[in-house]
Parts: sequence; C-alpha cells; structure tokens
Amino acid sequence: MARTKFSLEYQIRSSPSILYSFLTTPSGLTQWFCESCDINEDIYTFGWDGSTEDARLVEGVDPEKVVYVWVDGEDDEYFSFEITKSEISNDTVLYLTDFTEADEVEDQKQLWLSQFEQLTKRIGA
Repeated sequence: MARTKFSLEYQIRSSPSILYSFLTTPSGLTQWFCESCDINEDIYTFGWDGSTEDARLVEGVDPEKVVYVWVDGEDDEYFSFEITKSEISNDTVLYLTDFTEADEVEDQKQLWLSQFEQLTKRIGA
C-alpha cells in the first residue's frame, strides 16, 4: 500500500547556515532529532531508545536543502528539509517533506512540530 507524502512549513529565527548545520551535523542533529548520530561517508546512523536507523544523505546544498533516504525504506521515499528566507518577515522558513501511512499523517505532523520546537529552543530562537 502506497504511503502518503506530506509537507510542513515552520518559521524559525535563525540564519540559514546555522539551521543547515543543525540538519546535517551529528552535534546539531542530536540536539533535536535523535539521541545519537554517527556519519560514515554519506550514511547517517540515527539512534533512538537503543535502536538505530540508517539514512543516506542524497542531497546537501548548504544552506538551502537537505535530502535523506532511509536505507531500509521504500525506493521512492525520502525526508527533506528546504530552507528559505521569507521576503516579508525576513525569518527563515524550514519546509519538511516526509512520508507515512495515510492514517498517521496528523500524528507524524505533530511529532515533527514538537521536534521543530526542540530545534528552535536549541538554536536559541
């Protein structure tokens, strides 16, 4: 059964380059996304509650875009972050794209929003 693609938009007071580092470095990712993170070439090993999942960094354009593909995931699925500046407020806008089961979209959105709140606190925004 095909999974559902969804997107979120989140405003964050941060420079795009600082935000990018929180999306791509082990020290940044462990402050808001996962408990542990190791990188071996382009494979990121994320750890939560004693288990790990591997994702491949397939695109990284500093400070604009980050795309990961889960190593054990579906071939056409990914999770990505795009970073832009709002022309009106000059705030940085973080766009997320991810995939989940159709009946879990709202739960996944809430999970990401709580993660983004942690990210905002860690950045000090």
